[in-house]
Amino acid sequence: MSKKILGLDLGTTSIGWAFVTEAENDSETSTVERVGVRVNPLTTDEQTNFEKGKSISVNADRTLKRGARRTLQRYKQRRKYLINLLIKNNIISASTVLAEDDKKSTHLTYLLRAKAVTEEVSKEAFAQILLMINKKRGYKSSRKAKNDDEGKVIDGMSIAQRLYEENITPGQLCYQLLKEGKKTLPDFYRSDLNSELEQVWNFQKQFHSDVLTDEFMNEIKGKGQRATSASFWSKYKFNTVEIKGSREEKKLKSYELRNRAVNTKLSQEEVAHVITEINSSISNSSGYLGDISDRSKELYFNKETVGQYLYKQMQSNPHVRLKSQVFYRQDYLDEFDALWEQQAKYHQELTNELKAEIRDVVIFYQRKLKSQKKLISFCELESKQEEVIVDGKVKIKNVGYKVSPKSSLLFQEFKIWQNLNSLQILNKATKEKRSFDLDAKQFLFDELNIKGNLSKEVILSLLGYKAKEWDLNYSSIEGNRTNQSLYQAYLSILELEGYDVKKLLKIKEDKDDIKLQEVAIDAVEIKKIIRDVFGVLKIKIDILDFNAELDGKAFEKQYSYQLWHLLHSYEGDDSPTGNKKLCDLLVAKFGFTEVHAKILANVSFADDYGNLSA
Repeated sequence: MSKKILGLDLGTTSIGWAFVTEAENDSETSTVERVGVRVNPLTTDEQTNFEKGKSISVNADRTLKRGARRTLQRYKQRRKYLINLLIKNNIISASTVLAEDDKKSTHLTYLLRAKAVTEEVSKEAFAQILLMINKKRGYKSSRKAKNDDEGKVIDGMSIAQRLYEENITPGQLCYQLLKEGKKTLPDFYRSDLNSELEQVWNFQKQFHSDVLTDEFMNEIKGKGQRATSASFWSKYKFNTVEIKGSREEKKLKSYELRNRAVNTKLSQEEVAHVITEINSSISNSSGYLGDISDRSKELYFNKETVGQYLYKQMQSNPHVRLKSQVFYRQDYLDEFDALWEQQAKYHQELTNELKAEIRDVVIFYQRKLKSQKKLISFCELESKQEEVIVDGKVKIKNVGYKVSPKSSLLFQEFKIWQNLNSLQILNKATKEKRSFDLDAKQFLFDELNIKGNLSKEVILSLLGYKAKEWDLNYSSIEGNRTNQSLYQAYLSILELEGYDVKKLLKIKEDKDDIKLQEVAIDAVEIKKIIRDVFGVLKIKIDILDFNAELDGKAFEKQYSYQLWHLLHSYEGDDSPTGNKKLCDLLVAKFGFTEVHAKILANVSFADDYGNLSA
């Protein structure tokens, strides 16, 4: 029998192959059955990524170019619609020149845009300004607003204003808040953190000039906490000061050092600690949105519009790069309103109706993301296929219930009971296996339904078994992720209202963060504590109860289901924080205050879907 061999020649851009039959005796003849080559038509960049083991997509470049074409097409549609609307309302005529067409007119539109906030400009000039705003209309995320950083930074404006009015640093403010008993600390603009670092550096430099050099400042710029601390050791052979005590005591002591660092001499180890902490905060706040936030803050404090801000830069440097300076959509909306209000005093054609159409329909309209509900699968247990006739042809169609979101309270309970019914305990000595009775399962369900995931060791401890003698067929059991997120938010509400949550839940004082899995008391008792407090706060306590056995409208009318559905399905609005309407609904339907609602608005759930009918 002749031997069959497949030979491969692997190259960087091709694979050559040959299939041969090799003779094993004199009566047989060796032959080449087939040969060929497969070429990988990779570009230089694709080949480099391929050789490094990075994944590549042949469609990625096409997707980027298609997105650019659509963006350009939509911009041209807005421009065409805007010009036609201006002509129709006698703002301009068909022959009006809307571009800068004179040798000395470069940047003229920016000048007019800056002046139009306070002075009269012609209708033709105002049309040019509107077309400029139509071209660059600001950043606005398409993600759900409750998970969006844009809302957070705008809410932080009041914090920046407090720093400015009281002339204090972020570290000094945090120290004040901690001394007042506050548990949570605000986020800060990167510019405020940079200002604090500069103040600390300049003040402490008069005492430690051999350490705080300009060269060392450039060395640690942009580094995180560990890298900054390591830089002090590698260059000067000393570490940051060691702070002892509980987590809360360490936190307070750290901010006390930051509070004193701007006006009191510190040791070099203490200075290293303060600079490391501030530099870490700056590193964590860096990024695309950080730059946008700082520009918005500058507009706010200088009481300028985007146009005035950009023209001021051009006056000092005519070649300044403006394209990379991105602002929030809200900044452009504020500028549009200011421009329109001023110019409406001089031109009667600028009516409120025209303003609404140009602002909300033409320039700043943002279409919602295309619904993907059609992609949700049908439940395997609650659906079937039927034959339907379409255009005289027989087609197969799926009918029945769609699968439920994994964050659904119904799916979360189903998942827990599915695991509990499969749970078995094993005696390590006798190898005997047995299931738990209904009482034990119900007790575990109550724990998993509120505390979330539980490990094997915790489960055995809860049921009174020793881990040395007994084992489970699960290393851990996944709990109710939705309830866990909600109850964490409920505990934050209790803390905000002044309740000593750690004392109520019998948590050790050295614990900084409250994790439900680590709470010693039973889940039923946790629920009772929250129920009692919610009753005092006039919050509907029915949101804590979910009945999976109800059917139809009765199931959907449960307050617990309505709360989950509202938080899960809400997509944001055009308010500055992106979730004002959601907060209003939480206040009206469930009795939360506005502050409570903001906490709940930041609760996020899984977006995947499970095999359970909705």
